[in-house]
Amino acid sequence: MTKRRARFTFPAGLHSEPVIYNIGQQFNLVTTIYQADLAEDRGWVTLELDGEDKDIEDGIAWAMSKGIRVDTISD
Repeated sequence: MTKRRARFTFPAGLHSEPVIYNIGQQFNLVTTIYQADLAEDRGWVTLELDGEDKDIEDGIAWAMSKGIRVDTISD
């Protein structure tokens, strides 16, 4: 199992979609929220993703395909 932290920056219009829940369910990842700043028209979340390397990569690619900016945070 691998753990990776990333910041997800959400575009306007995506605030009502359960992205964090979906990434956990669809890609078998455990998500831990470390920080968040969400408003109706924008937002970001710092997450720790815990799972297999391929599942993390696939989950990040899926999030990016939805228009979410994903920045990996190094330790």
